[in-house]
Amino acid sequence: MGRSQQDGTMRSKRNWRGGYKIAGLVLALAGILAVWQGGVIRGETGDELRIRKSGVTGNARYYPYDAEGTKMEVIAVKASDGTIRTAFNTCQVCFNSGRGFYTQAGNELVCNNCGNRFKIDQIEKKKFGCNPIPILKENKREDGEYIIISGDYLAKHKKFFARWKN
Repeated sequence: MGRSQQDGTMRSKRNWRGGYKIAGLVLALAGILAVWQGGVIRGETGDELRIRKSGVTGNARYYPYDAEGTKMEVIAVKASDGTIRTAFNTCQVCFNSGRGFYTQAGNELVCNNCGNRFKIDQIEKKKFGCNPIPILKENKREDGEYIIISGDYLAKHKKFFARWKN
């Protein structure tokens, strides 16, 4: 075997080791970013969604969650009174269409199925009709840094996401 082939083989093995190190670093950074921004983490009682309060503004943020294979999202947004409001990103009426999810337009959320407009200040206040399904105070807990929603509570609502975004 010529020297150039040996060098090529050695470089290849070194490149693979470097690739594994880079992949490990990327995964570690992704984990740190998920905790920094809020995300699904293992809590005292199982999986839970943690939303970092300092990251919530008047612009709606959408936090993904996987409930036993069903993709879901939680909306968190700061209302005009400074409180943080949370809801499932699915419409109580249009959820079965697969398009009953919301996008923000100014101080409103707009249902992508029927076009109904819903004021951000009404999140958690209005419970029935064509609006996002609220996540009320009794369904979450807070500490100084996070809003925490249990995986069990989220999984109970996965039926509203069965056809979501289809």
